Amino acid sequence: MPRRLIVQLTTDDPETVATALTVGMTAAAAGAEVGVWLSGPATAFALVDGSPGTTLEYAPDPEQALAAVTSVTVCSQCAARRGLTEADLRPGARIAGATTLVEQLLAEGTQALTY
Repeated sequence: MPRRLIVQLTTDDPETVATALTVGMTAAAAGAEVGVWLSGPATAFALVDGSPGTTLEYAPDPEQALAAVTSVTVCSQCAARRGLTEADLRPGARIAGATTLVEQLLAEGTQALTY
């Protein structure tokens, strides 16, 4: 059974983002299936035109970090509040609701972290 990690990122605070992306990338490099769920201000990281200004010394590049994980999902309510559609998102990112998140969280072998 594959090991799965869900990293839910809810902020655009640079230190918190750096920690979440570092953990996600590291888990992916260790062979885990990693899903990153973006909500609130963190939805901006899924946009095709780049991520918010989060340059932080010794932190992973958000573009590279999100490319390293298995999936990137934007909260459907958060997307709707911002007028976002899947056409606005980076290739491979999607919009999904709480039902999808709960299904993934409850799957056997899944660990979840919220930042």
